[in-house]
Amino acid sequence: MTQGKLLEFLEDMGISISAGHLSNLLIKNQSFFETEKSEIYEAGLLSSPWQHFDQTGASLGGVNYTTNLVCKPLYTVYFTTAKKDRLSVLQGLLDGRELEFILNPLTNSLLETLHIPDKWKKSLELLPQEKVLNSTEFNGLLNRYLPLLGLLQGKRILEAAAIAFDHHQTDWPVIQTLISDDAPTFKLRSRNLALCWVHEGRHYKKLTPLIDYHQKLLEQFLDDFWVYYRNLLAYRDAPTLSTAQRLRSEFLRLFETQSGDQQLDKRKRLTAAKISELLLVLEHPELPLHNNPAELAARTIRSFLMIFSSRNLIVFSMQVK
Repeated sequence: MTQGKLLEFLEDMGISISAGHLSNLLIKNQSFFETEKSEIYEAGLLSSPWQHFDQTGASLGGVNYTTNLVCKPLYTVYFTTAKKDRLSVLQGLLDGRELEFILNPLTNSLLETLHIPDKWKKSLELLPQEKVLNSTEFNGLLNRYLPLLGLLQGKRILEAAAIAFDHHQTDWPVIQTLISDDAPTFKLRSRNLALCWVHEGRHYKKLTPLIDYHQKLLEQFLDDFWVYYRNLLAYRDAPTLSTAQRLRSEFLRLFETQSGDQQLDKRKRLTAAKISELLLVLEHPELPLHNNPAELAARTIRSFLMIFSSRNLIVFSMQVK
């Protein structure tokens, strides 16, 4: 809650406290709060292999930032970053720890996914392998041995090496599966990415067919879309191999069948390309099908922002059942 509401709450309980003293309690001598926040964050990450994740804009002191949030039904943690790129998100998911880097087989696999040219990958093979490096050390090697490396490709190499280190380190829980929307920032960070079906459905609601026939096609498709979604919900309650195979076939039929409406068919092809992320639930029935908890937490934080520490960590909330 906001500082004003905290003050009102304490006064209603008969506690006489000034706004200045309450402010000092919140923003000074924060080590206890930071320790408690980290312990809740770590316990939340350890509670299961999957986590909800989302981002929302934040204006702090007239400057635009990005507030990131990680949550499950029992806890929510917010952290605010100056940027919303993969490196910023990764540092927040590591509880603000300084990023480190490593070149190993996972790094090479990520570089392949990020379409780094072979000449740079071969140059990276000449650098120390399986050795953990801090930012200064790793950037120094890149500047020395890959001096003509472009800014974008250099950033992608940093991302790959940082993600590889995250999976290599053992000091902080590694998220196995993120549940989020399909923003590029969220991809590659975890071993698996499960996409939100509700978010995917919004893409179709934004379509604006002009012809009456195409409007009816879209209306019928949306009916089929949500019928399929309800079938996935039923599968989570009683998963079987035969049902998983049937649902996979129905997914292909729903999103690969041509309707005749170019706008709708283009959108369907984009969904079909996400089959692995949208149907991860068939392999892991425990996964939620939507990212609503994170989106609700994002709406909450937009209504009040409070700096929690000098590291720009936002005040956390914990919900206990």
